[in-house]
Amino acid sequence: MPPEIRRIGKPAEAAPQAAFRRIAACLDGSPFAERVVAHALAVARALGAPVTLLRVIEGGSAGEPPADPLAWDLRRKEASEYLARLAEGCGDESAPLDAEVIEGNVAEQICLWAKHHDADLTVLASHGLGGPAEWQLASNARKLAEHVPGSLLLVPAGAAEPPGSGARYGRVLVPLDGSLRAESVLPLATRLVAASEGELVLAHAVPVPELTEVGPLDAEDMELRDRLVRRNERVANEYLDRLRAQLAESVPSVRAIVLRGGDARGRLTRLIADLGVDLVVVAAHGRTGRTQLPCGSVTAHLMAYSTAPILIVRPRVARPLRRVQTEGTDSLRLPGLATP
Repeated sequence: MPPEIRRIGKPAEAAPQAAFRRIAACLDGSPFAERVVAHALAVARALGAPVTLLRVIEGGSAGEPPADPLAWDLRRKEASEYLARLAEGCGDESAPLDAEVIEGNVAEQICLWAKHHDADLTVLASHGLGGPAEWQLASNARKLAEHVPGSLLLVPAGAAEPPGSGARYGRVLVPLDGSLRAESVLPLATRLVAASEGELVLAHAVPVPELTEVGPLDAEDMELRDRLVRRNERVANEYLDRLRAQLAESVPSVRAIVLRGGDARGRLTRLIADLGVDLVVVAAHGRTGRTQLPCGSVTAHLMAYSTAPILIVRPRVARPLRRVQTEGTDSLRLPGLATP
């Protein structure tokens, strides 16, 4: 059965000059996934962007037996009614809301929908109907994190449940490595903080210099390492102080934290838990700029281990979907996924 789109209600009109043209909130009917609605609306209200609730009915892929028409219509009706119940009372003028039911492979159809509907931000849960497992991300969440165009807001299954549709971000963390790519998320982060009258936390993990060791370090080697650490800490403090001064007029409160010692990824993860951060805003890539990968190593680590929702900001591009021929019909497949 070919993919079909069913729209519920009146389409939401895109707000002018919004940071995101449209926000897509992905739902699968599970309590974990339903948490994304509050987060999508919180961002939408702060930025003036419309939200679409998406529910994918799986099926209709090549190689599968034809679905029973009556059973298929019942599933579509149930999905539509489910989205309608969620949407009721959630939308307002500051966050126009609509909903759609689409059919087919979950990851493929969400990627296609985002591409064709100018969705700049996709909001999804790390785990859905299957619940938390030994994997940091569920299968569909992992595929979407790698392939969906535009930015991504990932809500961990273990994150604190937001207080209904009125969720606000009282404390927003922005990890910085000194690169322009990392700093590019600051305008978005400041708008989110200003809307909730919260606190913006700037964090920089001081890199620990590595010395080649083929034996014990002598006094000169240890002095050299200590000098480099002191230099890095001095530069980091000056850097964050400069940014804090620039942002002081834009947000109610700005805090700067320099993290010392240990692995930068682990230090940031601990900081998120210790501070009770409500949202992490981070660029997909930082200083290394390896854009051939979906995201850099620090961002990938935070996606897997952050206890707070993480908004990953990246350009609206995606790895291309490829068209495959199957039994006289064609369909789209994500690179790397099995083809029937």
